[in-house]
Amino acid sequence: MPQTTMTLEPVATHTPLEIDDQEYDAAVLAPIIERDGEDHLLFTRRADHLGEHPGQMSFPGGGTEAIDETILDTALREAYEEIGLEAHEAEVVGQLDDIRTITEYAVTPFVARVPDREYERDAAEVAEIVVLPLSGLLDPDNYEYERRDHPYYGDIVIHYFHVDGYTVWGATGRILVQLLELTTSFEAPEHVERSEY
Repeated sequence: MPQTTMTLEPVATHTPLEIDDQEYDAAVLAPIIERDGEDHLLFTRRADHLGEHPGQMSFPGGGTEAIDETILDTALREAYEEIGLEAHEAEVVGQLDDIRTITEYAVTPFVARVPDREYERDAAEVAEIVVLPLSGLLDPDNYEYERRDHPYYGDIVIHYFHVDGYTVWGATGRILVQLLELTTSFEAPEHVERSEY
C-alpha cells in the first residue's frame, strides 16, 4: 500500500541548487494539505486561454515583480493571487532545487503545509483548484515516463502522474519528482532504454 504521509525534514534540511543564468525568475509554492489523515498536494489547472502552458497542471506561482523583496515573497504573493492563500497560513518547510523552463525562467519551488479549507481561484488565471492524494501520486500504476531529446538540454526524462483524471507533467512533474524523492520512498527511474519507445 502506498505511503499516505510525507516526511518533511529532508526538505527542511535540503540545500537547494540555484540557477542564475535565465532571462526571468519565478517561484511556486507546493502546498501540502492533510485531509482524512492523509497528505494531499494542491495544484492549479491553468486557464485554457493563457499564453504559456494553457490547461496544464501546476503549483500556484509565477514571475517575480518589483514589489517582491525575496523569491519567497513571489511564491506567497502568487499563491494569494491565484488561490487566496494568506501568507500567514503557509507553514513554509523549505526550498527545492531551481529548475529551468523552456520559456527561459528559473523557477524556485517552495514547500509549505497549508490549511485544509476551501480556496478561491482567480478565474483569470486558474481554471480549477485540484487536490490530489499522496497515495495516488505514489501509485506505480499512475506513473509513467519517457525520454526525449530536448533542443536545449539534450537527453531528458519527462514524468507523468495520472491521478483522478488529471495529469501532472512538465516542469511541475519535475518539481513533484524531487519533492516525492525527498519525502517518500518514491524513486524516479534513472535509465530508460530508447528502444522502449
